[in-house]
Amino acid sequence: MVVTLHEHELFTDGPVWGGLHHLSTGIEPHTHDFLEIAIIGPGGGTHVTSVGERPLRHGDAIVVRPGAWHAFTGCAGLTVANCCLSAHALRAELYRLPLLRRLLWTDPVSNGARGVAVRSLDPPDADEAIEQIARLQRDLRAGRRRPGRMLGHLITVLGIMADSEEPEADALESTVHPAVAETIERLEAAPSDQWRLDDLARAVNLDPAYLGRLFGQYTGLTPLGFLARVRAERAAALLVNSTLPVARVGAAVGWPDPTYFARRFKHLVGLTPTEYRHRNRPITRT
Repeated sequence: MVVTLHEHELFTDGPVWGGLHHLSTGIEPHTHDFLEIAIIGPGGGTHVTSVGERPLRHGDAIVVRPGAWHAFTGCAGLTVANCCLSAHALRAELYRLPLLRRLLWTDPVSNGARGVAVRSLDPPDADEAIEQIARLQRDLRAGRRRPGRMLGHLITVLGIMADSEEPEADALESTVHPAVAETIERLEAAPSDQWRLDDLARAVNLDPAYLGRLFGQYTGLTPLGFLARVRAERAAALLVNSTLPVARVGAAVGWPDPTYFARRFKHLVGLTPTEYRHRNRPITRT
């Protein structure tokens, strides 16, 4: 059974949440409708995703997109700091920052990652990120509604992660190309529309082939590949949070053919829509 954590239950004090955990047992498979970052401190354990198993090390920084699932097994004295970001915030201004775009979008969705990406930090950098998340947790527990400081903790954690790799030259550009930004906004606003590359290119007055190259430069995906990921994430939320039949979920996100929907969803998430629904259940907080 895959437990589902819900945005409306977690983000009661703003779009950012943080928690520090010391694990002597595993954490069951879980997914969520928000983005999770897990920074790994000292201790041992194994990280499990739809792609397979991977031993954890001090300094691992794990990004889990909405709709993807993961678990921790065999934990022994393992420190895990979680920093979570609401889906709304994820789709907003952070995407326009090049270094964060690669961190939060491109790496987790390209090359068969199925929504999960891992970076390696130097242990002292990981410890600094863990301390920022611990401070965020203390503020939340104390009821301190200081959105500026909460955002500051998040940005520091993301900055440490972004600095873990030498940025490519094009990643240093300050803004997303306007045509790419407009295309992303169209796809995010209406993922169920039957978009074609020609239509998207015409809307931004570019040649389709050029828009495709430009889009890939900024996202690591084609426009239609980006659309597929958005649809999969929206479908994952509907499968868990609604009683719509599976076929209607596919149609609601833009995949009216049930067979094609099942194939695309499994490719992107690692489970068929029916398996995903059956292995998920809402978690009740007390």
